[in-house]
Amino acid sequence: MTKLVETLAEIRKKTAQARGEGRSIGFVPTMGALHDGHTALLHQCRRESNLAVASIFVNPTQFGPGEDFNRYPRTLPEDLERCLQAGIDLVFAPSPAELYPNGLGSTYAEVPNLTTCLEGASRPGHFRGVATVVLKLFLAVTPDRAYFGRKDYQQLLVIRRLVEDLLLPVEVRDHPTVREPDGLAMSSRNRYLSPDQRQKAGVLHHALVQARNAVLGGIHDADRVRQILHQTLESSEGVVVDYAEVADAQTLEPLDRLSERQAIALVAARLGATRLIDNMQLTE
Repeated sequence: MTKLVETLAEIRKKTAQARGEGRSIGFVPTMGALHDGHTALLHQCRRESNLAVASIFVNPTQFGPGEDFNRYPRTLPEDLERCLQAGIDLVFAPSPAELYPNGLGSTYAEVPNLTTCLEGASRPGHFRGVATVVLKLFLAVTPDRAYFGRKDYQQLLVIRRLVEDLLLPVEVRDHPTVREPDGLAMSSRNRYLSPDQRQKAGVLHHALVQARNAVLGGIHDADRVRQILHQTLESSEGVVVDYAEVADAQTLEPLDRLSERQAIALVAARLGATRLIDNMQLTE
């Protein structure tokens, strides 16, 4: 039976009790509007933990001015049912006042270097909000392991660095991106797309596959791979490219050639008012 917990006092009591009994704690932080990608994380958490915890919190500090905080889908009853079906023990769904007792402009966590490019450049302040809320949630839940999807690859790197730099006793586990049949990465924002936009959105995955095939075919010049990404994305009418980058998979530094370091392609594009992101490893 899944139990809904809404206060810091109760979640701390529940997890402290579990830890006192020698039980391992797994944790899946989410903003709700759960889909099959989240479900994969929930199942992984359930398999690997004695106490499986998920959070549902639409974090205001990671949204910039004019972004979709107010219209971000809030589907708590459906999310609780999905957690129940996945065998999650506790769902922590706090109010903003629980996590930001002194208001939204109080103390923040910053992760430098990894947060100034790509999503960080397009969404200033986004990763400060992400790092802050993840740190707060880790302190509230005290998990042994936490689970994140690779679709938000830059976020994954930021959280790993946060854990490493602040000596947090949490093992960060990742899960491969879960995709629709046409390759579109599952995202809570996909529900914003009109039928026509949804049909065109598969071009993000198609561009990444084209880039990977080019690399497998012997192209190691990163600018040529970037050109393939841009050309493929822009071939679909209505798709506006935000970025299409080829970078070092650990540092996110732009690459000149792909033969020396592990490389990843990362893309972001808009279809109407909806912004989507995706990525794909190019070299091992």
